[in-house]
Amino acid sequence: MKCPVLLDHYKLFFKWIKQHLRIKAFYGTSENAVKTQIWIAITVYVLVAIIKKRLNLDASLYTILQILSLTLFEKTFINQMFTNTEYNNNLPQEANQLNLFD
Repeated sequence: MKCPVLLDHYKLFFKWIKQHLRIKAFYGTSENAVKTQIWIAITVYVLVAIIKKRLNLDASLYTILQILSLTLFEKTFINQMFTNTEYNNNLPQEANQLNLFD
């Protein structure tokens, strides 16, 4: 028989996961796959919380995650994503570009 206090902790933990980590679906069904996806989601959450603290941001963690998901492949400094200053890249456009067609 399981301890009722332990079951309450599990319920609170999974409620927190559902509210904060936004795992919509598990891509794997094995125990290892589910655990891996939960650990990755927790790691991302903690890293974003560290960014919020270090950059002294007023935005919520949800807002920060939304901004990061929209700007995932942009070459922009993280602190500039959350300020109104424009980033001026002095490199020529072709400096880091590979030609797809010759």
